[in-house]
Amino acid sequence: MPKTKKVKKIKITKKIKQKKIAIKKAKPLNKVKTLTEPKAQAPLKLVNKNTYTPEEKIEIKKIKKQATEKRLYEVKDFVVYPKHGVGKIVSVEKATIGQIDIQFYKIFVEKEKLTLTVPINQQSNLRPISTINQINKCISILKTKPKIKRTMWSRRAQEYDQKINSGKIYELAEVVKDLNKNSDIIADQSYSERQLFEKAYERLKSEFEAVLKISPEEVQKKMDKALGRNQIISEEA
Repeated sequence: MPKTKKVKKIKITKKIKQKKIAIKKAKPLNKVKTLTEPKAQAPLKLVNKNTYTPEEKIEIKKIKKQATEKRLYEVKDFVVYPKHGVGKIVSVEKATIGQIDIQFYKIFVEKEKLTLTVPINQQSNLRPISTINQINKCISILKTKPKIKRTMWSRRAQEYDQKINSGKIYELAEVVKDLNKNSDIIADQSYSERQLFEKAYERLKSEFEAVLKISPEEVQKKMDKALGRNQIISEEA
């Protein structure tokens, strides 16, 4: 009888040991599952935080600095302020506003007898005057026929005004061409049409003067010839 008891005890202990081994083997499986979750998220964190290397960041800063330095204007330079046209930088001055030192341009717009103050950090509002090639392209635009639009005048007037104040010389030339009062298509003009035409004409004329460096009379002759205004005036005379 005592022998049989020993055999039973041995069998029970073996079963307990087997269960413990099974439990130990099962635990690593849970650990593997928990480890796979952060690995799936790791690449997203790396992409968001480290878009550029430190060397690339330094290079980008250099490029930005060079770009801003190239856009700096000097005294006596001609620039275009979209809402007022061509102006000349008369001085570069400094001022302290709220304990902050600010540099700004003093720009004199001769046509409007107006002096503008433009901070250097806002010089994106300015553009350099056009090149001779751009002026030649404007002359070719003035020689083309005006576009006929069937929309209401109030809407067209708004579009013309936006083009005039855009600061883009080609759009300015298009307004002058479309509102040319001596063309066959636009025989009679209203007061508002004449105002917009004269505004666009003077803006374009002032830029022609600054680029070509010729007298206002010579610029006017060149523009009127491209618009066909000289022929009409001579025929009337």
